[in-house]
Amino acid sequence: MATYLDAYGETQGVLPDRLGEFGERYREQGYLTRDQLYDIAYESSTRSAYHVEANPAARCREVTENVLAVEGDFSKIHLLTGLSGFKAPTASCVLTALDPDSHAVVDTRVWAQLERLDYLEGRKESFDAADYVAMIDPIREIAVETGYSPAEVGYALFAADVDEREGTLH
Repeated sequence: MATYLDAYGETQGVLPDRLGEFGERYREQGYLTRDQLYDIAYESSTRSAYHVEANPAARCREVTENVLAVEGDFSKIHLLTGLSGFKAPTASCVLTALDPDSHAVVDTRVWAQLERLDYLEGRKESFDAADYVAMIDPIREIAVETGYSPAEVGYALFAADVDEREGTLH
């Protein structure tokens, strides 16, 4: 785990320090602005971040305030994916920024690595709220077993896939 966590900085994954900054602002303000959501989306996927700008500013604030008020991983991700530019992987960045001790950034690389470790079955290239729940449960299990946070486990799984994948990503 530690080797892959150290190697994560050499990947093209979301930078944990940047997410930490967004999380601090989120907790202080109690919401995120459209500009802040755009910045998070840009960290996650530069080519699709522009979709965030289609969201009314008030909706961005309402949704991110509501994420703080609801319980349950499915509900939180589902709320965020209601915003333009936010599929489950980008929404997972918001949750990880907010609470890295409970959440992880997920994507096709994390899914693939969890599949290699026999936590999940089947190949996935797009994700919804139910898929996030399917990934976060084993990530939390690995976190408990290893003493790392779920966010750190997610980063390590991403880096492990970068190292172990044969062929192209898609």
